[in-house]
Amino acid sequence: QITFGSLFLGNVPVHEEVHPCAGQIHGYKGCIRDFQVNHKELFIIDQALEGRNVENCNVPICDYHPCHNGGTCTSDEENWYCECPKLYTGKLCQFTTCDENPCGNGATCFPKSRRDAVCLCPYGRSGILCSDAINITQPSFSGTDVFGYTSFLAYSAIPNITFYYEFRLKFQLSNHHSALQDNLIFFTGQKGQGLNGDDFLELGLRNGRVVYSYNLGSGTATIISKALDLTLSVHVIHLGRNLQKGWLKVDDQKNKTVTSPGRLVGLNVFSQFYLGGYHEYTPELLPKGPRFKNGFQGCIFDVQVRTSLNQGFKPPGTPQGHPNSGRSVGQCKDSPCSLIKCRNGGKCIESGSTVYCDCLTGWKGAFCTETVSVCDPEHEPPHLCQQGGTCVPLPNGYTCHCPLGTTGTYCEQG
Repeated sequence: QITFGSLFLGNVPVHEEVHPCAGQIHGYKGCIRDFQVNHKELFIIDQALEGRNVENCNVPICDYHPCHNGGTCTSDEENWYCECPKLYTGKLCQFTTCDENPCGNGATCFPKSRRDAVCLCPYGRSGILCSDAINITQPSFSGTDVFGYTSFLAYSAIPNITFYYEFRLKFQLSNHHSALQDNLIFFTGQKGQGLNGDDFLELGLRNGRVVYSYNLGSGTATIISKALDLTLSVHVIHLGRNLQKGWLKVDDQKNKTVTSPGRLVGLNVFSQFYLGGYHEYTPELLPKGPRFKNGFQGCIFDVQVRTSLNQGFKPPGTPQGHPNSGRSVGQCKDSPCSLIKCRNGGKCIESGSTVYCDCLTGWKGAFCTETVSVCDPEHEPPHLCQQGGTCVPLPNGYTCHCPLGTTGTYCEQG
């Protein structure tokens, strides 16, 4: 406030007269760090002529919420530190295993622990770091992995599908129980956001039966087959639609038909054609009516489509048969674990083309060859060093090197 030609910062002195229009004046409570007049910096303390009841600013650092990724800040008058959640490390919890991404060829990196990562391989790649090229002629899908991702292939949008289409495909189940519960075979949609009135075309398995659904914008039409004959090693599906009328034939079962509700006759879909799963972390954007919870488990092959009775069947994609992208898709009947040897009791886990070692307690690393130190984040139980204390392993146990201002066995005392 400017009074009688002087500049007062924070409040005016009580003995000075104040303009009657100013009303009641309250002093500022808090810290002022930088002060400029006409772009010229004034040094608040050094250049002040006088002052009263002013202290050095000492706002606890935790008031600025410095910890990232859900870290909890703890501080006293001199020291502070961030207690990081799992999978994060660093002074500010700013680092994860995947910050320095070890995965190659566009793989999706997922932090298995603070120090170890799993590489979810893109289409055509396999191995611990997705560095191995593989030839896929009959894609193998692994459903939803332990990290919540589905394996999938994504092809360019199928053109001219509005009024007529036919699909033919074959599939082989990897596990009769889990692969029959609630699994997506293919999907294409209008907006891909699961909104009401969203045109879509979808095929999947539910409770041991094939479920075929489509929505032209005025309601969903659904056909459910009879229970699959599990004595068959390969199942064959032939389905189609002409305007509102759809039909489905599975294996040697009789042909079943349905007519979609409402008056709309055109299927308007613009998204890619997804086979086996979906690109989202979980398929939450699929239409809510027929939404399938998991990706397909097994092999899908010989997928063909035509959009006119006058043309022949051809594979989806541009060029034909070539997907735009994919994740964790392997070659049918090939096991990536046949090329990986996990050490020290580790178990090889495969998910399509994705492969990694699940280590026993006390071991870590890509092949479970590294021991877990008592001070490592993965160690169970974790070390007890507090308030930013550094854990240092000893031949028998560990000790805590305490930061300035703390003491005690675990740096628990101020």
